[in-house]
Amino acid sequence: MTDSQAGADFSRYILDRMRQLEERNLALREQKDRVEGEKRLIENQKLKFEREARKLRSELERLRVGPMVVGTIIDVLDENRVIVKSSTGPRFVVNLSQFIEEEIKPGVQVGLNQQSFAVMCVLPMPRDPAVFGMEIEEAPDVDFSQIGGLDFQIEEIREIVELPLKRPDLFVAVGIDPPKGVLLHGPPGTGKTILAKAVAHSTEATFLRVVGSEFVQKYIGEGARIVRELFELAKNKSPAIIFIDELDAIGARRMDGATSGDREVQRTLMQLLAEMDGFDARGEVKLVAATNRLDMLDPALLRPGRFDRVIEIPMPSREARESILKIHTKGMNLDASVNLTMIARMCEGSSGADLKALATEAGMFAIREERTVVYQGDLEMAAAKIMHKTKVSEPEELVKQYI
Repeated sequence: MTDSQAGADFSRYILDRMRQLEERNLALREQKDRVEGEKRLIENQKLKFEREARKLRSELERLRVGPMVVGTIIDVLDENRVIVKSSTGPRFVVNLSQFIEEEIKPGVQVGLNQQSFAVMCVLPMPRDPAVFGMEIEEAPDVDFSQIGGLDFQIEEIREIVELPLKRPDLFVAVGIDPPKGVLLHGPPGTGKTILAKAVAHSTEATFLRVVGSEFVQKYIGEGARIVRELFELAKNKSPAIIFIDELDAIGARRMDGATSGDREVQRTLMQLLAEMDGFDARGEVKLVAATNRLDMLDPALLRPGRFDRVIEIPMPSREARESILKIHTKGMNLDASVNLTMIARMCEGSSGADLKALATEAGMFAIREERTVVYQGDLEMAAAKIMHKTKVSEPEELVKQYI
């Protein structure tokens, strides 16, 4: 082997060795990148597990904390001390936790440490679900055009309730305070509730409806609390209208020698009186109430400043009855010969609710005979049935009395 051949072989060896080393180096680099990627993944998983561990330790510490005592802030002494009344009764001067971010003011409910009675957290104010259930989400589909025979009463209630909400500038220009409330009274079925529905429809105010008996609760102080929360809800959602139906359930005249149940109703009444014209202004909150027994109401309810206007809803006259019948039969398929004036004369002493029942009953007579048209005879038989003046099978004798 010559020197040149030996040199060529050595060169090839060196080149092969260098290629092998480069391949080995490339493989090691790939392995390094893979190991570093796995390392980053493991580090991320470690951080995730550490966060979960901290969260679990925090939850464990929270569960280890004993139950707190519910208390109420009575007064705030300074930034670090308050006077609280615990649910067990006594009052204490206690410290505030430095982690409380909410505003501390009298009347707020807080959680107290069992050992030191220190204020640990602020509790949300309790709200009675029944109070929120009093809010009418959708306005009733009743307007003033659907009320017959009460033109004067409609004008009166619109001046008291609707006008101050829609045109408060008129009262500012004249220089008087807008009326606060109106009381509707009259026999059952004359249209007190439907007037309130029409007011709710005509205004864009929040409408809160409650029956007086809903204020009567089992436990002492519950009725007064519901009254207070009702007016507070109305203030928060103002402009608002509060409609109290059957006011005599809690507004009856106070008498001596009342039982414990009567005294609780009287406490609720006193809370209602305080909310109606207390020290705090009601703002754009109007009160509409209805009762069948005006004579039973306490005189404190009827004085000016609480109910600025008392509107009587009387039994309808003949003209009013005819107007009401036209409204209730407007959508009915009446025969051309129907005489509503005669039907109105036949229904002397009927209320608006009676006349609505009369129209429904006349339609039922037509349906019973599988007819789509309501005739005069159907209305006469319905009037006879509603008025209980004669047998349903003999309407002619009733009709003769009014011809």
